[in-house]
Amino acid sequence: MSDSSNAVIVEKVGTHIALVTLNRPEKQNAINGDISRGLEAAVEAIEADDQLRVAVLAAAGDKAFCAGADLAAIAAGARDLSTRKGGFAGFVRLHRTKPWIAAIHGTAVGGGCELALACDMAVMADSAKIGLPEVKRGVLAAAGGAFRIGQVLPRPIAIEMLTTGEPINAARAYHFGLINRVVPKEEVVKEALSLAETIAANAPVSVRESLNLARAVQDCTESELWERNVESTKRVTSSEDAKEGPRAFLEKRTPQWQGR
Repeated sequence: MSDSSNAVIVEKVGTHIALVTLNRPEKQNAINGDISRGLEAAVEAIEADDQLRVAVLAAAGDKAFCAGADLAAIAAGARDLSTRKGGFAGFVRLHRTKPWIAAIHGTAVGGGCELALACDMAVMADSAKIGLPEVKRGVLAAAGGAFRIGQVLPRPIAIEMLTTGEPINAARAYHFGLINRVVPKEEVVKEALSLAETIAANAPVSVRESLNLARAVQDCTESELWERNVESTKRVTSSEDAKEGPRAFLEKRTPQWQGR
């Protein structure tokens, strides 16, 4: 029997990267209470670990990254597919200060697409598809999908996906900027980890503040963004990392970031 301790597997890859894997392949990694609790716990553990700088969200099995909500669980009366803090899957509304990369090796539909949209970047298999089929079921992409898709894609494309319920392939997703990389299926996690390694090699304070500003673009006016920019600049320039970067450059060595 699955439980939250094995429905979501968390591994450290090296010192600074967390690989988080949805582990219900027999159910196409559909979201149930176990995954919701496990994913929320994974995020909180990663946030609390100062050594971890980037997280990759992957999924087990051959077919699906995530098929969305577990309809069988819902039909049986389950009410725990969301958590109080994290929302759907314990993830889509949970506060995160570190970059997350979705590694989409297979179909990502409904809540699976919403998980990907809640991440900051995505690597996708060339054979995979992504979409929001909720209108075909008489429901709404209410875990962020209905508005986040329009924050990423051009308006006509977002509306087409939402109102037709039809998925798009990896090539189209890449063309319109929904994902960062397209690779063969067997290379998805490897490519996502490679991207994570590139990020993790940079100054953690700089990455965190840059990410914070980039995420705020949709929610703030330009004036508010300038105010946030001033505060972020102060935090970065007063950090130990800001001293280490130029010093390492002058000494022709790899920086030893402290993350503070």
